[in-house]
Amino acid sequence: MEKYILTIDQGTTSTRAILVDKNGRVVNMTQEEVVCNFPHSGWVETDALNIWVSVINVVNEILVKQNITWKNIDSIGITNQRETAVVWDKKTMMPICPAIVWQSRQSAEICDRYEKDKDFIHKKTGLLINPYFSASKIRFILEHVSGAEARAKKGELLFGTIDSWIIYRMTNGAVHATDVSNASRTMLLNLKTLSWDKELCELFKIPMNMLPKILPSSYDYGKASFFSEKVHIHGVAGDQQAALFGQTCFEVGESKNTYGTGCFMLMNIGEKITLSEKGLLTTVGWQIGNKVTYALEGSVFIGGAVVQWLRDKMHLIEHSADSEKLATACHDTHGVYIVPAFVGLGTPYWDDDARGAVFGLTRNSDNRHFVRAALESIAYQCKDVFEVMKEESHLSIPSLKVDGGATANDFLMQFQSDILHTAIDLPECLQTTALGASYLAGLSSKFYLNLDHIKKIHRCQKIFNPMMDLNEVNSRYEGWKKAVEVTRMFK
Repeated sequence: MEKYILTIDQGTTSTRAILVDKNGRVVNMTQEEVVCNFPHSGWVETDALNIWVSVINVVNEILVKQNITWKNIDSIGITNQRETAVVWDKKTMMPICPAIVWQSRQSAEICDRYEKDKDFIHKKTGLLINPYFSASKIRFILEHVSGAEARAKKGELLFGTIDSWIIYRMTNGAVHATDVSNASRTMLLNLKTLSWDKELCELFKIPMNMLPKILPSSYDYGKASFFSEKVHIHGVAGDQQAALFGQTCFEVGESKNTYGTGCFMLMNIGEKITLSEKGLLTTVGWQIGNKVTYALEGSVFIGGAVVQWLRDKMHLIEHSADSEKLATACHDTHGVYIVPAFVGLGTPYWDDDARGAVFGLTRNSDNRHFVRAALESIAYQCKDVFEVMKEESHLSIPSLKVDGGATANDFLMQFQSDILHTAIDLPECLQTTALGASYLAGLSSKFYLNLDHIKKIHRCQKIFNPMMDLNEVNSRYEGWKKAVEVTRMFK
């Protein structure tokens, strides 16, 4: 009987179910849209119950599409949007309010209260004080939902990131747990002890009885009894860490970059914690058995979104794929630089107040130069992260493994290779987030033998090697840095 790993990939805008076979191939996938709500400026919320219903729907649909039963499922993997906070009633299993999505800025005022504690928090968690992370979101819910503070103290309420929420519903309330990679994004986990930090919980006034049990990423989480008494959840990881694992970045220094709406670059830094002084985040990559792997992470806020902007707002292209045609229709940008700081700048600047700018326009500038400059801005921003990673890790990066929708743009991938002066590896399967959760689940269930087995079945479809002269690389990048510097002056 053919067996599969069933992985739930719960993202910000959709929930997917993916079947992965013994050879690490995605054999089927189903997807359902998830709606986010924006009740106030800067607020992003979602209905956690709708997320759970979407999980049920995509799981049932994929079994029907593949014409299989639960007897064909070896185990379940879960990967998820990180930092999104759900608080629910322990007995009824119902959320007490909308989930606050990772993107939401509604707890910014709460973060401002803790600005004086930023060094203390960074030393313990590897994170920057920011509404991005879960702790301030939990505090917001406890302060703004009637009776929540008192009920939490009595042990009536539970908190979880999306993985915890799905595990709790999938096990019919038997298991309240999270994995270390997701826990490391809450701003409540002590990176050294890998346990909830009492001082941090007291600082944010969060009762520790609300928090899930922390478990390894590759581990038996228990029976998925909502669906089947015989199938267990065996792998859990936050989406970006899952992608790092799915790209088989098992060795120190191996790195991946995901090109989505934004870009997320992660580097395996091994078993020793490195705290950044230049805007990188330190996070848990994964835990297998007693071995914990840490990672450095950098974020670019506007990656593929700049192409959507060209299409939907500037009307310079009709389809995203048109950007490559226009970019390759000219030799260079004719000196044009675009800094797409539409929502501020991410790593290493963390400048929320910066706004987008265009430099170097002349009478000879046309739509080709503009589009090419927009694409190049994605690569330049990623280089900003890349250079800081090399500097702070004291590691060389011989190649960068990539995934995400924008990797379909060959021009962008070649320019990225050129500007980094590093090889770019594009995998055969771009569903690396789902692959990572599947690999983690399969290691725990013995579906996959070991890391060497996974490396052997992981396939690369294309490698982009640098072709640009290093002097030209340095000259172009210097122009980019000047453009960013001037952009940050005007606020």
